[in-house]
Amino acid sequence: MPGEEPDGRENPLAKLRDKLSDGLAHKRLTKTQLATRSGLGRTTVQEAFRADGAVPSAETVAVLARVLGVPEAELLDLRRRAAAYLSGSVPGHGEGPGRPIGQWDPHDLEVHPSGSAAAASSVRALSGYVRRAHDQVMAEAVSEVKESRSRMLVLVGSSSTGKTRACWEAVQPLAALGWRLWHPYDPTRAEAALADLERVAPRTVVWLNEAQHYLGDPQAGERIAAALHTLLTDASRGPVLILGTLWPEYEDQYTTMPRPGSPDPHSRVRELLAGRTVTVPDTFDQDALRSAAILARDGDGLLADALTRADTHGRVAQDLAGAPELLRRYRHGTPAVRALLEAAMDARRLGMGLHLPQAFLTDAAADYLTDDDWDRLTNDWAEAAYADLARPVHGKQVPLSRTNPRPARRPPIGPTPPSPAAPPTGPNLRLADYLEQHGRNTRRLLCPPASFWHAAHTHLTHPSDLNNLAEAAADRGRSQWAQHLRLRAADAGHTGAMIKVAWARERAGDLESAESLFRQAADAGNPRGLKFLGQKMEMSGDWEGAESFYRLAADAGDPDARRGLARLREMVGDLEGAEDLYRLAADAGDPNSLSNLMIMREEAGDWDGAEAVAREAAAAGDTLCFTILAEMREEAGDRESAEAIAREAASGGDIFPLLHLWRARLDDGNLDDAESAFRQAAEVNGGPTPAHLARMREEAGDREGAEAIALKAADAGDFYVLRDLERMREKDREGLDALYRHAADAGHLPPLLGRERWRYGLDPDGSPSSPWSAE
Repeated sequence: MPGEEPDGRENPLAKLRDKLSDGLAHKRLTKTQLATRSGLGRTTVQEAFRADGAVPSAETVAVLARVLGVPEAELLDLRRRAAAYLSGSVPGHGEGPGRPIGQWDPHDLEVHPSGSAAAASSVRALSGYVRRAHDQVMAEAVSEVKESRSRMLVLVGSSSTGKTRACWEAVQPLAALGWRLWHPYDPTRAEAALADLERVAPRTVVWLNEAQHYLGDPQAGERIAAALHTLLTDASRGPVLILGTLWPEYEDQYTTMPRPGSPDPHSRVRELLAGRTVTVPDTFDQDALRSAAILARDGDGLLADALTRADTHGRVAQDLAGAPELLRRYRHGTPAVRALLEAAMDARRLGMGLHLPQAFLTDAAADYLTDDDWDRLTNDWAEAAYADLARPVHGKQVPLSRTNPRPARRPPIGPTPPSPAAPPTGPNLRLADYLEQHGRNTRRLLCPPASFWHAAHTHLTHPSDLNNLAEAAADRGRSQWAQHLRLRAADAGHTGAMIKVAWARERAGDLESAESLFRQAADAGNPRGLKFLGQKMEMSGDWEGAESFYRLAADAGDPDARRGLARLREMVGDLEGAEDLYRLAADAGDPNSLSNLMIMREEAGDWDGAEAVAREAAAAGDTLCFTILAEMREEAGDRESAEAIAREAASGGDIFPLLHLWRARLDDGNLDDAESAFRQAAEVNGGPTPAHLARMREEAGDREGAEAIALKAADAGDFYVLRDLERMREKDREGLDALYRHAADAGHLPPLLGRERWRYGLDPDGSPSSPWSAE
């Protein structure tokens, strides 16, 4: 019988589709006509009728019931039963986080609604879907997970380019197979992911939309990346499909290798993302535009409306998501509206979280207004501006939306801060993604006004917000605000701020207060606090106490602390133990450990071992060891070995060891050797620079040598070197006299002289009229 399985059980999903098909036949409509009348996308309508399709959303069923004249309550009941039936049809689906894909509404997964007022006012509709190149990559990943191979893909693209919609379309084939979908969200995304990643069951889609909230979390990001890697590589837990989205700037932040000697806060994230990202272009190419036009001609009113504006520039996804209207509301808003939005843009780009306190924005906006605009404000200006900003764009997005941060219901990640942040009071607001990105691009060179910093100091309570703004203030030369905000961050429990405040107090001589803050940071679980306490005890001669703190910091994950332990071992003569610790620190990411190991071997007389370590460091990307080694050989009097090491580094493109030798030999007065080293270094970058060689000779007192180089350059048409020597001798009348005589003899006087032309007896045309011409 229709609507039944072979074993006689009722299949509510098949029965639901039978009811829809009967209604379609009764109304004598095609599916294209049904899409046009309902305001739903053509793809959405087709999926609702497809035999192997997913369970349609409740909103879709309600709209179809009204258009087809079928009892709405009956169809919604069948839809609920179909979702429950599907979730129970796959063994083991009662385990693990998430729920069947068919029970999800795409908008609850942060898929932007599409279109304008053409859609039914009570329904957040989706347009027809246009497949592009990245969709093929997604489809291949889905095919692989169907064959029991776990996969992860992260779509990288700008705001509102269709990343999340692409993920939603990609998982639809898995819905019919009973797969679950888990969206970690409550109480925060990072906490939810860490809490339940180990419970993820096979045949689950892990939904990491806006993955920066997971992978970029300063406390949990690396741990989440490690847990995701474990989930992907543990065959007993698969198959799973991990899908995420990122803006390009976050991908750059996570995947760019840090400079040697700099911290590497995203090493695990970088490894996780390697080979697992897919670019989503900002615009539709010509093939995609043609596909969109076909859907529009077939009755997709949402795409037809978007193409009237986006057909020339191809930004169809952004138009569907309401970006142009958001931008129009910003550009043409009242001065108060623009001020609030610009304060919110600056807050987000300088490091504040998603939830912006309304009281902060209100006070911050003051100096974004001109004096004339400020004088025109009414008493209720803020209420009116917030009401304007809360008006929806095309019924779906708002420029500045009211948001309610969820209270934490689980233990916090890591130790509890000594001074927990006060809970936020008053409403919180969230800036629309597109406006946030617009602000990052257009305001990146601007510094917020004083009212912004004052409002941050007055109203903000979240430790990370305060610390991030303190760093931003310092970077922009607002030192006093940086100090005050950092103090607030430290009081709120931010351990990084505690350590920086401790450094400042130590420099000011307040050692007792500095040590207290270091201890607070250590007690709160920051290994750097433990490490600094170890360093203080080492400097005071308390090696036993230093070792104790270094070990605690090393166990907590600070690679520098292992170097401290190695240094202590070296001091007591345990070179073998010191080498083991230096290598452990290097393996953990400390870029200076190999340099220390090389120096230890060099000082112990093991020159061959020191060179071996230097080459090992260079192979790992750190060429500083060659510079240090060359310097040590030079100081030991082995100039031949020092130069050989420096030349070896230069052959690999690193000229710093040779430049260091040049400066050292110049300081010793050995001009010929210094010039030789400089020429070798300069050849790496295309040849020696006469100006540098002449300046080197001049500074060393070899004036004849400097003039010879300068005059030779002038013969070749480069008069800059002569002018440079003229400036260097500006206050030396005798030296200038000699330079002008020699330049005149060589015929280079006219292009050389500036204001001194008349003082030295030259005619206005620059020809010499002094006794020099008769010599």
